[in-house]
Amino acid sequence: MNPPLAPRRLVVADLACRRGEREIFTGLSFTANPGEIVLLRGPNGAGKSTLLLALCGFLTPAAGRIDWQGGDPERDFGEDLHFIGHLSAIKPSLTLAENLEFWADMLGGMRERVASALDLAGLGGLADYPASVLSAGQSRRLALARLLVAPRPVWLLDEPTAALDSAGDRWVASLIDEHVANGGIAIAATHLDLALTDASRLQTLRIGSRQQ
Repeated sequence: MNPPLAPRRLVVADLACRRGEREIFTGLSFTANPGEIVLLRGPNGAGKSTLLLALCGFLTPAAGRIDWQGGDPERDFGEDLHFIGHLSAIKPSLTLAENLEFWADMLGGMRERVASALDLAGLGGLADYPASVLSAGQSRRLALARLLVAPRPVWLLDEPTAALDSAGDRWVASLIDEHVANGGIAIAATHLDLALTDASRLQTLRIGSRQQ
């Protein structure tokens, strides 16, 4: 297991987000403590991805407060989080190893973790292949392997098991289990149940769609 992560705590109060003139959600409040998992549930268009973008700082809320507490006061909160969105952000012309080396450098991670991360992702035998040869599921595994080369206390995951088979689902659940056991926070938007081992660490946040 990795050394304990610098703890972060998240407090969201009366949050509202809009896209154009459309109100996505309003009055959203919750807290995520170190060692906890928050599953975001709701129909398509309810605002799960919008909430993750707001938590990253990529989208400015219409109202309310997002407060990232704790961590190193010398670091911006963005340096303490991983965001894995719908797109895998893979460079197809680079090998799998080169892709992870790029992300290790970009995220202040460790190149020496690349080989083990590929092995854990079930991609070790493909390290020197161009990413263009990967299937959708393998591309998703490569994207998620970024979590392993640059440990950060907060994971924001948008449909992390998309395109994965049952073995991939179990692998993602094991990654999240270890992350929160190590003091991290994981917030995941998902339509599917995750095979997590400790339900006591889990809270489910249901976001309802509001149409103008």
